[in-house]
Amino acid sequence: MSGLTLESISMRFDLPNGSHVQALKDVSLDLRSGEMLSVLGPSGCGKTTLLNIVAGFLAPTEGRMVLNGHDIAGPDAERGMVFQQGALFEWMSVRENVEFGPRMRGAPRADRRATADRLLESTGLKDFKDKAIYELSGGMQQRVALARCLANDPDVILMDEPLGALDALTREKMQGLVLRLWKETGKTIVLITHSVEEALLLGERLLVMAPRPGRIHREYRLPFAGMGVEQDLREVKKHPEFAERREEILSMIWDMEEEIMGHGEDAA
Repeated sequence: MSGLTLESISMRFDLPNGSHVQALKDVSLDLRSGEMLSVLGPSGCGKTTLLNIVAGFLAPTEGRMVLNGHDIAGPDAERGMVFQQGALFEWMSVRENVEFGPRMRGAPRADRRATADRLLESTGLKDFKDKAIYELSGGMQQRVALARCLANDPDVILMDEPLGALDALTREKMQGLVLRLWKETGKTIVLITHSVEEALLLGERLLVMAPRPGRIHREYRLPFAGMGVEQDLREVKKHPEFAERREEILSMIWDMEEEIMGHGEDAA
């Protein structure tokens, strides 16, 4: 079976004082190969915990994960990660960063050079391949991070707030790049974000998570990612359904945040 399946994933963190935190509870999901999923919710809803579990960085306390018919049991090159900060190697050039994964797999120099050059072309970094990482802007560094991830040819790309630190204009440009690369590569992408607008723009499917414990509160299937491949993103945002969904989800998350604050006051 092609795709990613989560079966009743739960995550509990036991604390030194004998108490515990139930970060996730019974999260189930079927994601077809090539789909783009965005995930958002209030603080503390377990978004990043869920992503780290899928990445293999954390083992869930309950549940099962299956990718393309086999169980996920730890980190693997079939799942690539793009972090909020690029986590790039500062002492390497742009091209050396992109070549890193193939080099670790033992790919011939000519092959990894060709792969890096192709990806740097598609991410608009061809003229910066010999630059040091510190010479690049934040947006360019995230492009390098995307290219480095793609160089490993993962089946699933996991993105943890990858555009959150960028200014508004750069972020919009990067959103367009993510959509283009998604359509060109056919990769499955799971994106964690705090931005409702970004989740709507980039998610064919959108999950709103609820906290205490983290669980899927609501799922949407949306047309905007497909529209954004063909249209300017600013035009997509003018669509009546976009505004309607944005206000609906903002209200939903606002109500959750208010409930969390209320519980905090009661506990105090």
